[in-house]
Amino acid sequence: MGPMAWPVARQVMPTSAAGISDRRRAAGFTLIELMVALIIIGIVLSMVVISASPSPLRSLEGDAERLSQLFSLAREEAQIRGAPIRFETTRDRYRFVIFKDRQWRPIEDDTHLRVREWEAPTRVRVVKSDGSDILEFGRDLIEPPFRVILTRPAGSIEIAANGLGIFEVQPAQQQP
Repeated sequence: MGPMAWPVARQVMPTSAAGISDRRRAAGFTLIELMVALIIIGIVLSMVVISASPSPLRSLEGDAERLSQLFSLAREEAQIRGAPIRFETTRDRYRFVIFKDRQWRPIEDDTHLRVREWEAPTRVRVVKSDGSDILEFGRDLIEPPFRVILTRPAGSIEIAANGLGIFEVQPAQQQP
């Protein structure tokens, strides 16, 4: 008699519908889980769109921040060049001019102090202790403090100068 053959055990795959359904459920998402994920994604996207949309007040704050930096630069340029530099503005644009050859001339050789347009029509008011509305940077290291108030329909914002070259953007103060 020959060696006895041992039966080989076979792995049997489940063929019932319940076995296949169990595997699919473990590997995928339910319809409710997908709907919840889509709702969360929609909420997050709407929050991003709302926060990224330009607001008129944000635009005014951006212009005020840029202008405060330009004031600092104009002050330094006036000291370096040894000539006064003025800030001039209309409702639509602003520029810096330098007193050169006995007259005020637009600064054209500086990319930062060039003519710029406001994001939106802007009313500008200069408040100085001497009552003058002319904003001029000179050769002195210490200048009288001043405030520049930018106003648009969205609101007002102010740039306050301490006279030592520090320009701070802050909400506009209310006048009595």
